[in-house]
Amino acid sequence: MEYLQIALETLFGFSALFFMTKVLGKTQITQITAFDFISALVLGELVGNALYDKEVGILDVGFAILLWTILIFTTEVITQKFKGTRKILEGSPSLVIYKGKIDRGQLKKNKLDLNQLQHLLRSKDVFSIQEVQYAVLETDGTISVLKSSQYQNVTRNDMNLAPQPVPLPRTIISDGEVIWDNLKEAGFDEKWLNDQLRAQSINDPAEVMYAEHKEGEPDLFVIGL
Repeated sequence: MEYLQIALETLFGFSALFFMTKVLGKTQITQITAFDFISALVLGELVGNALYDKEVGILDVGFAILLWTILIFTTEVITQKFKGTRKILEGSPSLVIYKGKIDRGQLKKNKLDLNQLQHLLRSKDVFSIQEVQYAVLETDGTISVLKSSQYQNVTRNDMNLAPQPVPLPRTIISDGEVIWDNLKEAGFDEKWLNDQLRAQSINDPAEVMYAEHKEGEPDLFVIGL
């Protein structure tokens, strides 16, 4: 019975946390502020401790998660409606490099040393501080970089070329399984897919690791197993 109780509480905790992330939105996953980090730790402790505490039942876990969800949701509503609270609850971006010069004051304020700054810049494919005109340390700990003009990629506009439409590739097969919705949205049917596969000496979608179709192109791009 003890293992059954642990299993039930684990499944309940997993389901409740999953539901909570759906309610709060995707930004809670990708944009983790200091407040969100604390929330994640507290929720993890609530569920983790409940699994091995015989005096804590499913209702107790559910109440704690519900209460914490309400607190987080209320905080998000407050920051959306009252702009003045955002700096306190979410923090504010910091300009750590301004016009090519490192702002040591901002580094010190954000407890960031030069090695950490270089690490963040390398995550943006910047391996020399000389390439950076501006760098902003975001509230979630990532960095946004605007390179100096001589280091920026050349665009079609720079070369006075006419703009062209950018097609959206659709995944048609993933790990041997056909994604029928994507196939239909691309305007094709099963016969077209089978013809494309046979043209590449493939008899069954199960033999395909990945296949995609790009709008405007006649053929299917296929990677076999």
